[in-house]
Amino acid sequence: MSNEKQRSGAVAVIGRPNVGKSTLVNALVGAKISITSNRPQTTRHRLLGIATFPGGQLQLVDTPGIHGEQGKRSGKAMNRMMNRAARGALEGVDAAVLVVEAGRWDAEDGLAYDALHAAGMPVVLVVNQVDKVKDKGALLPFIAKVSDGREFAAVHPLSALKRKGLESLVETLLALVPEAPPMYAEDEITDKSQRFLAGELVREQLMRQLGEELPYATTVEVEKFEEDLTGRQPIYRIDAVVWVERDGQKAIVIGKGGERLREIGSRARQQMEHLFGSKVFLQTWVRVREGWSDDEAALRSLGYHD
Repeated sequence: MSNEKQRSGAVAVIGRPNVGKSTLVNALVGAKISITSNRPQTTRHRLLGIATFPGGQLQLVDTPGIHGEQGKRSGKAMNRMMNRAARGALEGVDAAVLVVEAGRWDAEDGLAYDALHAAGMPVVLVVNQVDKVKDKGALLPFIAKVSDGREFAAVHPLSALKRKGLESLVETLLALVPEAPPMYAEDEITDKSQRFLAGELVREQLMRQLGEELPYATTVEVEKFEEDLTGRQPIYRIDAVVWVERDGQKAIVIGKGGERLREIGSRARQQMEHLFGSKVFLQTWVRVREGWSDDEAALRSLGYHD
């Protein structure tokens, strides 16, 4: 660490679903702690990413996408809980990053900005996915239009996926948090347990392998997470249950002859071994629990919290 004064603070990462919030958090942390896919509601839990730099530390609060008025009206308990988690992320933070898709600003982006501005915190606009914009000349007019009548502490066009434009964003965010020692050790990257991350990696593969066929009401519960130290190298032994709401959904997840579930388990295991730096023995099952996604008690038993 340098002799410069260290800065440390919490930054909420906010935006509508599918703008790349989790990809941005992973890129800043330098490790995959938050799962990603092109499906809405990929992030269902509030998750802290710890990013340590020579100049200080950022505690990045990755949140579920804010689901606007539609999400508020939805009868699903899971939607309501996700919205509360997203809004709860604004408590106790020093600054916020509003992530939007390059070239697109809609009513939900406006609602997110209004919530952040009303909370009285500095808001940094991140225009993500600029690598997908063919006409780069359209970016400046887009930024000017979005910035008109709104107060942003800074605007950063970048590509979180390609890790381009991150350095200047880090400088901006560190300048917005107070002078303070780091809250976490340099080798800590998240406040979530390995058990939690294992479940999320299985859920990520469900979304990636099933795509549009994925039932909305699907979640993962890790029933066993043990570290076996009896051999030459440690092995994590993990049992994960995929919960669905109907028998027909169970058949979709398992696939013909169990082929899909095997592929999901194999890819999730590879991701776990990369993240944990150890061998993993993963077993997966699919079980039916009717109505779990609209039952707040069931949601809490499965690890969902406001």
